[in-house]
Amino acid sequence: MALSISAVVLLAIIVFLLVKKSGLKTGHMIVCVLLGFYLASSSIAPTINELTTNVAGMIGDIKF
Repeated sequence: MALSISAVVLLAIIVFLLVKKSGLKTGHMIVCVLLGFYLASSSIAPTINELTTNVAGMIGDIKF
């Protein structure tokens, strides 16, 4: 059985946990979100997308 989860949901959970458990302030969380929006609209967005797709593919190919 394969579990499929969106990278956005995964990153949102990580940021939420950092806010609650590791002392990340709400202001820091807002900066993280804004950085994500600005990166998504920049010229480097396709490169980041390709990188994350390749890493997810490599992780998906690991056999246990």
